[in-house]
Amino acid sequence: MAPGQEILQAGLAAGMSATQGIHSPKLKPVDPLKSDEPYILPDNILPDTQSKLSLRGTTHDVLVPYMCIGAWSWGDTSTWNYSPDEFPHIKEAWEKLRTAGLNWIDTAEAYGSGESERICGKLFEGLDRSEFVIQTKWFSVPNMTNLLSQSSAPVKKLRESLERLKLDYVDVYLVHGPVHPSTISTVAKGLAECVQSGLTRCVGVCNYDKDDMIHMIDALAKHNIPLAINQCEYSVVRRHPETHRLIRACRERGVVFQSYAPLAQGRLTGRYSQGNEPPKSYRFSSYPIQELETTIAVLRRIAEKKRVSISAVALNFNINKGTIPCVGIRSLEEAEQNMQALGWRLSPEEIRHVESVSLEGRKTVLFQQG
Repeated sequence: MAPGQEILQAGLAAGMSATQGIHSPKLKPVDPLKSDEPYILPDNILPDTQSKLSLRGTTHDVLVPYMCIGAWSWGDTSTWNYSPDEFPHIKEAWEKLRTAGLNWIDTAEAYGSGESERICGKLFEGLDRSEFVIQTKWFSVPNMTNLLSQSSAPVKKLRESLERLKLDYVDVYLVHGPVHPSTISTVAKGLAECVQSGLTRCVGVCNYDKDDMIHMIDALAKHNIPLAINQCEYSVVRRHPETHRLIRACRERGVVFQSYAPLAQGRLTGRYSQGNEPPKSYRFSSYPIQELETTIAVLRRIAEKKRVSISAVALNFNINKGTIPCVGIRSLEEAEQNMQALGWRLSPEEIRHVESVSLEGRKTVLFQQG
């Protein structure tokens, strides 16, 4: 069987990404009537690098910062062309972020076919377990283990992840997508076993729509376990979870909404332009860069006024909209640019300006249902 990273990239090319494969990349502006208020995060909260929020667990809640470090690129060659020469730069960025208070990493068994988890394990060497927060994901595609083991598959796969991480438990364990061959009730039973066995403190899902998320909440409740997170793609150019009230539904039920690809895989950083397109393997929010020029120009003007990076403006937008961004970081420079998103807030007028050049995005039947 192909390694997890190759399966993931092949799936995205085939239509798991809402702007690739069988799906139209045509732009879809956001209807202003579908926008939530500018501030979904209460206006009396001003997150900085030391600020924390709680993820609900059964016996232990987990305190996390308002930004998560995305580790998909670490060890992944199919999408990100990772080279071992990058490790010192990743470690330097990690030390900068961790000492500042941003100590939460998101990885998965599929990222680099387990290599991302191994890299995380190296970063954790010598640290006290209280000094970092780690979440990983069960790759829930219909492979042999997931077909034959059903409810025990999450536990089996989590134990393998823990071996790569060199840890006794993770803080958060997520279902990577709604493509599992088992029913939601069966998956909930497997997640419950992960918690009851002490292998994770919190559980969550990725790419679930509102109805399936509520179904999972109800299924987990039968085991007296809360759902902590729903992680979906959300950015200035993919506001679908907001316009379809998924973010609102999460807040109403005490579920943290975590946004992946909040910078549209680099497209909202100012790094790319016509003639310097992102690699074709960067498939989330993969609109042609020339069609995003107006959006990027608005972010750039605000960034210049605030004296922060363009990335910081895009991430600050996410935070104001009630999401916790999970942003990929491969260097100290990226870490410093992204940290600039904290300690201040866009004004409601600036948020509306960004919204006026934002895109709704789409979902897919295969993967991105949320």
